Amino acid sequence: MKQNIVVYKISENLRGEIINFYRDRFSDNKPPYSVFQVKDYDCTITLYESGKIMFQGIGADIEASYWTEQERIRNKRDVMSEIKDKQNKKDKENNVSEDMSWVQYKGENTIGSDEVGTGDYFGPIVVSASYVDKAHMSLLNTLGVRDSKKLTDDKIIEIAPTLIKEIPHETLIYSPSDYNRINITNMNVVKAILHNKTLTKLILKEYPYEAIVIDQFCPPNKFYKHIEKMKVRVKNVVFTTHAEDKFLSVAASSIISRYIFLKEMDRMSKELGMKIPKGASNEVDKFGVEVVNKYGINKLNDLVKLNFKNTDKIKELLQTK
Repeated sequence: MKQNIVVYKISENLRGEIINFYRDRFSDNKPPYSVFQVKDYDCTITLYESGKIMFQGIGADIEASYWTEQERIRNKRDVMSEIKDKQNKKDKENNVSEDMSWVQYKGENTIGSDEVGTGDYFGPIVVSASYVDKAHMSLLNTLGVRDSKKLTDDKIIEIAPTLIKEIPHETLIYSPSDYNRINITNMNVVKAILHNKTLTKLILKEYPYEAIVIDQFCPPNKFYKHIEKMKVRVKNVVFTTHAEDKFLSVAASSIISRYIFLKEMDRMSKELGMKIPKGASNEVDKFGVEVVNKYGINKLNDLVKLNFKNTDKIKELLQTK
């Protein structure tokens, strides 16, 4: 299987926590200039003295997602966007032209998709695809439609019902039990498959779109590789970073996805009789212990993405009690 690599410089306030988290699994032999190295079956984690941390292996994106989520929550950093921007800069320096075809489509009729929930331990992955034409743009601008990560949950709850009513869209809710049953460890593969399914459903309705847009989460050739075995496959996609800021169709999809994700989390919370925390932090681990103590370990299969490292942490916390 394809080896993935995620590399970035950690924030100082997370350095000690990362060291303590992996301390029990340090390898005896570590690379030069490194603080530690851990070798799991699907991922090798190396922290260097410079502060850079590298996740390498088929499970690299899953392993890194816990820590990139911590960066978002504690330090307001979008690490994955930083990595994309750095790669784009490197490509330009090496005379690799970035796909800027989005420019000619900006302001035109587009279908765009976006996902929510890939960094959350509890809850589903929600992917939406929306069709936005020129007639919709005034409404969306009036509502203040933009990347859902830049809107509060209250604002999303306020404007999403109007989007759902007025904007042609398709949404796919990928439940934790579905995720665990398929057991694909590469999150980019999961996202590619779900984006393809959602987009093709909307495309079949034959709206007069001029471009299909996805916020780039992997190289285009890898995206098409991930979906090559699917019976119906999307083609001629425009891949660009920060697509939610460039295309109203992607921004609308991000808001609809977030809204449905929030509703699903509320529904699950009511069923449990406990408010489920978002993300993948230590607080999420502690909540997971409460769930297991109340409902049993098997209950997690219906609530969480089991291959996240939070599962191991919950089991460790249970053993210490």
